Amino acid sequence: MIRLCLVVLAAGLLSGCGSITRGTSEDVAINAQPEGTDIRTSNGHQCQTACVIKVPRKDAFTVIASKPGYQTETVQVSTEVSGGGAAGMAGNILLGGVVGIGVDAVTGAALDHTPNPVNIVLEPDGVPQIPVDTGKKPDAKPRRSAPVS
Repeated sequence: MIRLCLVVLAAGLLSGCGSITRGTSEDVAINAQPEGTDIRTSNGHQCQTACVIKVPRKDAFTVIASKPGYQTETVQVSTEVSGGGAAGMAGNILLGGVVGIGVDAVTGAALDHTPNPVNIVLEPDGVPQIPVDTGKKPDAKPRRSAPVS
């Protein structure tokens, strides 16, 4: 009976720690059209779409998508506290896991990347940009008046 109580207590204490339940890294899926787009990230990953990269939860990064004949696109991937990360932090607080809170904060275990998946559509080179109507009228050139005799 004592063993069962210890197992239940240990499971409860460990379940609050995000670094144990969620890990300190996350898979981020990158999809781009057209297929076979080259992907580079600011944290050193390279692949062709569609691909999945594993990144530390605490690290924000930039995705650069390029393909010959298409305009290069850049997407910022940031981090935010997720529902699962918030639950892990709450578990740390409720169960007195001050150490767990510190570990989760340092490792980023309470964070998720957004957007995830990263979806990119490259535009072909030479596609004309659609003008935006700003509501301003173009400056009218003053007309010359005919000389009066």
